[in-house]
Amino acid sequence: MASQDELRIVDNPERRRFEARDGRRLAGWAEYDETAELIVFTHTNVNPEWEGKGVGSTLVRTVLDHTRSQGMKVLPLCPFVKTWIDRHPDYADLVFHPAEGEGSPPPLGVV
Repeated sequence: MASQDELRIVDNPERRRFEARDGRRLAGWAEYDETAELIVFTHTNVNPEWEGKGVGSTLVRTVLDHTRSQGMKVLPLCPFVKTWIDRHPDYADLVFHPAEGEGSPPPLGVV
């Protein structure tokens, strides 16, 4: 088994996920949906033999760095991705926040 530093993070657009790979072996993945400006992270998984070894964190950091380099925003529906961003505030600028009137509910009491 390769170390966390030897993992390769690759995009698998056919399966709509970024994968953490140790050679041909799949260590984990982050599923997504994508628009021209936004990546929606829906689920992250780390295979049991890789749990607790930082694979999820390496995967999320790499994918968010890629997202930033593409000038895109993220919508972290996946609890792991959301918690990771909350713990790393230097990535908070990547989170998509709809402007009022663009999918946001109106403030309470406004008709």
